[in-house]
Amino acid sequence: MTLAVAVSGGGDSLAALLALRDAGRADGDEVLALHGLFLPHTDDAAVLGLTEACARLGVPLHLIDLRAEFEALVAAPFAAEYLAGRTPNPCARCNAHLKFGLLLDRALDLGAEALASGHFAASGPHPVYGWALSRGADPAKDQSYFLSLVPGERLRRALFPLALRLKAEARAELDRRGYAPPLPEESQEICFVPGDDYRAFLAARNANLPEGGSAVLPDGAVVGRHQGLWRSTIGQRRGLGIAFREPLYVLDKDIARNLLVVAPRAALLVDAFAADEVNSLVDPQLWPEEVLVQTRYREAAKPARVEFSGGSLAVRFLEPQLRPAPGQVAALYDLGGVVLAGAVAA
Repeated sequence: MTLAVAVSGGGDSLAALLALRDAGRADGDEVLALHGLFLPHTDDAAVLGLTEACARLGVPLHLIDLRAEFEALVAAPFAAEYLAGRTPNPCARCNAHLKFGLLLDRALDLGAEALASGHFAASGPHPVYGWALSRGADPAKDQSYFLSLVPGERLRRALFPLALRLKAEARAELDRRGYAPPLPEESQEICFVPGDDYRAFLAARNANLPEGGSAVLPDGAVVGRHQGLWRSTIGQRRGLGIAFREPLYVLDKDIARNLLVVAPRAALLVDAFAADEVNSLVDPQLWPEEVLVQTRYREAAKPARVEFSGGSLAVRFLEPQLRPAPGQVAALYDLGGVVLAGAVAA
């Protein structure tokens, strides 16, 4: 059997490659590495480092040029979503369209039967659901949330060698065996947005961005001005530049009237929200009555009940929670950490 590993140049994917190569030697599998070129400017240090690491491991490395596809499927939609008043999640889109989409296709073309990655997540047979994607063993680094939009038939071709490992353990293994990742620092930012400044990214791409306008309370009272709706996200507090008797947060964006609606934090609490673009990974008939819904990567999943009808989700929290921004990913879990579905907040 031939297995492929997606390697970015970071430590996690290198640890996954090392683990799969070791397992392949024991099982008689062949392993190859794929490095997707996504960004306009190739990171020569990453490519050189991966070339050296793969040569040392005896694993062939394939460079896959997907720059035009990344622009069309991830970067351009990200910019368009922000200008439409939404808050997109490009990493989830990239996993669905690029990493376990086109990159997986290239791996299959090269004769591989599956594509592994350095994600901290798990997948495999399940006694109730038949097959399941679930949280990885490291609760602080679990990335199943970002995989929730990947279609199930694609995830069945995915391998996660770090599923049972803690991130610190994976890094310690690299150090012990003398493998330094070409990119020593794992980025916590959006890879194609320099400095994680999405405002500067949007400004560089668009010569005529929408101008500023009034900032208003829900009752229409003007309390200040905004510098462009694309500069704000739902739930934002910092950087609004509005003096008021209590802290204000972005509650909504009225694109048609160019109004930024702001309010005290309590106004952001909701009992329910809707989501579409539902990617069901478990038959909805098997979903438990109570689920956990995660709408932000660095927030705990919250208890809720959901209804799935007509391709959309109606989510009702058991207790009021902060409103998800339109465009954010909503991942549904059972109480055991299995991903039931991924969707996009409407």
